[in-house]
Amino acid sequence: MQHTDDSSLAQDIPAIHEPRLWRDKGWTARIIKNEDGDGWAVEMIREGCAEPALVGPWTMGRNKVDPKPLDATAHQTLVKTASEVIRRHEQQMHAQLNKQCRIDTDSGTLTVKLVVTPDEFEPFGTLTAEDPFGEVIATVKVPPDFRLTRDSAARWAADGFARIR
Repeated sequence: MQHTDDSSLAQDIPAIHEPRLWRDKGWTARIIKNEDGDGWAVEMIREGCAEPALVGPWTMGRNKVDPKPLDATAHQTLVKTASEVIRRHEQQMHAQLNKQCRIDTDSGTLTVKLVVTPDEFEPFGTLTAEDPFGEVIATVKVPPDFRLTRDSAARWAADGFARIR
């Protein structure tokens, strides 16, 4: 998910404050017909992103036909919720692409780290062993689906940090 600084985007794009479309502070809230049946939904799109960060149900108005109109308070609440969704997604992605474990060797405790680079054409991983002071002892390129466990790290260390295929 790629984005830029919200404050610079908010200055470039004019605000819109309409009952079904509210654009402000780098975010657009749009009320849409619910695809799953009756009722309405709201989608939150961060400026510069093609896909909505959040799509959720929206409240019906008093006449039980039309949607409740957007307002500043609703928009601010939706911005907070959508920002949290993005933050959680980024944390999950970071956790999937960055793993580490500690192993005990004859020369002391080592930290072994795996960082996966999700390239569209040739993804790969980088396995690194560090001593207790953070000094890199060894680094090798590994397949992107390499599973870092204490056992796999210990085998790598026992093999003299040899290249892994």
